[in-house]
Amino acid sequence: MPSTPLNSGQIHELLSHAKNVAIVGVSDKPDRPSHGVAQYLLQHSHFKIFFVNPSLDSMLGQKVYHSLAEIDEHIDIVDVFRKPADCISVLDVAIAIGADAIWLQLGITSEEVATRGNEAGLTVVMDRCLKVDYANLF
Repeated sequence: MPSTPLNSGQIHELLSHAKNVAIVGVSDKPDRPSHGVAQYLLQHSHFKIFFVNPSLDSMLGQKVYHSLAEIDEHIDIVDVFRKPADCISVLDVAIAIGADAIWLQLGITSEEVATRGNEAGLTVVMDRCLKVDYANLF
């Protein structure tokens, strides 16, 4: 994929074909955006959702993995709620596990993630909310 932003057709195709989504940096605090996105996707999407946060063991009745590398299923989309500087290490693990896409949430961009992610063959989405796009397209 090019490093230019994806259009709505490309986003729709990505979301349509994805089955497993890992939310990295998910919070158990209800006032955090990651919590709202996680709850919405669990209740309203066709995705199987995996939570990743090294500080939590469970959330919303589900196991929370301490690392992407612990998940034993293929991850289609790695949805990241981390500051831009932390997204590089998340990208490294996403590449290592063979994820198809990395999605940096609204307000998060990283040219290094875009460049390295594209070079590794991942679809890269930045500065977009997966919940908002899912709700708008489905």
